[in-house]
Amino acid sequence: MRDEGKVARIGLSEVTTAELAEARRIVDIASVQNRYNLTDREHEPVLAACEAADIAFLPWRAVAWGKAGDRAEVAAVAAELDATPTQVCLTWLLAHSPVMLPIPGTSSVAHLEENTAAGDIVLAPELRARLDGIAASV
Repeated sequence: MRDEGKVARIGLSEVTTAELAEARRIVDIASVQNRYNLTDREHEPVLAACEAADIAFLPWRAVAWGKAGDRAEVAAVAAELDATPTQVCLTWLLAHSPVMLPIPGTSSVAHLEENTAAGDIVLAPELRARLDGIAASV
């Protein structure tokens, strides 16, 4: 289909590193879409493979922020940044990898503006370390 001009780019969803490697032997892969967020880093090896190959990684469920204790820590970081917890989760993703392109859902213009404003937030190293600690503890 790509050779016929019907498909411009090929992306994969919910793949393992082995499946990504197998697909790459057949065709160039533009992106991978796997579940990934601050507290669910099961696909970290897939993200690393995407980074090595300069493949876009589009995490779905990007703004999930875990159990009650994790929510308290995310809320505390959000308060320090004068941001929302959702913005903190998105900012962490953007800071975590140069190939990361979060795809959060939105139901209103205000929500869209909140999500896009996350790109303007800068995480100080100590705040990023606190958020990394949440991910590591899960």
